[in-house]
Amino acid sequence: MSILFSNRKAGASRVKIGVIQSLVMFFVSHVRQALSSLGELWRQPVASLMTIGVLGLSITLPSTLYIMVKNTEKITAGWEQASEISLFLKSSTSSTSAQQLVARLNTWSEIDTVVYIPADDALKEFQHLSGLGDAIAYLESNPLPDVVLVTPTDKHAGPTAAKALLNKLTQQREVDIGKLDIEWLERLYALVDIASDLVTLIGLLLFVAVVLIIGNTIRLNILNKHDEIVVMKLVGATDAFIHRPFLYTGFWYGLLGGLMAWFAVIIILWWMDSSIQTFAAMYQKEFNITGLTGTALLTMLGLSVALGLLGSRISVQRHVRQIEPR
Repeated sequence: MSILFSNRKAGASRVKIGVIQSLVMFFVSHVRQALSSLGELWRQPVASLMTIGVLGLSITLPSTLYIMVKNTEKITAGWEQASEISLFLKSSTSSTSAQQLVARLNTWSEIDTVVYIPADDALKEFQHLSGLGDAIAYLESNPLPDVVLVTPTDKHAGPTAAKALLNKLTQQREVDIGKLDIEWLERLYALVDIASDLVTLIGLLLFVAVVLIIGNTIRLNILNKHDEIVVMKLVGATDAFIHRPFLYTGFWYGLLGGLMAWFAVIIILWWMDSSIQTFAAMYQKEFNITGLTGTALLTMLGLSVALGLLGSRISVQRHVRQIEPR
């Protein structure tokens, strides 16, 4: 009985050791083939660098545009609030009526502040800012109307609430025209949306091009190793074993191309930084480009590796199967 128990225990140990050895050999085989495919790239530096360069630059363009669009959205995120509503009063409105309008608007819960600018003050300001003082002096009458500047509260400063407030204000009997200064921002948002769609379209087209380029490169590698593949099939090599080196080649193309794209994006944004800072200074703003984070790097590497593996997978599935020993 003890002998039988010992035999079973020894058999279980051999099975356990056999499983461990199989796992170790599996990983060793993968590492060997991965390093072998990397050596193939090293032995053909010109062709490899050209393929890696095409892949990297193809990812650089949509990545740079994506970062710029996201930074534009970040800038405009703080502009979603309506800063002012301009009310141009009717020419027949007297100063007393205008003051009564200001007093009435100050009681509204939707309004934070109200500023009344008489037509004479507006003309003096325009004369000072425009540099047309001599020409304005020849005017027989003041063409500018009285203006009331209304600042909504934070609760009513969103685009929808501000528009509702504008409609309510324009219904006042003293008001001729109302103007909301958030309309230009809505047009900017429309342009940003178009840019986002354009980035997506460009990215998809370039990614398809990358897959085709990687696939064609792997196809040429397969054709160059036609005889070697025939011999491996004759000695009983599995399809997975034959496919693996080409898949690792696609992996290396994707990884190295992603790193190249990352460095290219850094250089491009560094080169553009001075122009961006000059533009921001015109609006008394300080702006630092964001998006070059570790997460962005991992995303770019993951995307480029996925494209490399996809291109190599498609090529391997199509062309290796066509090679059969005669």
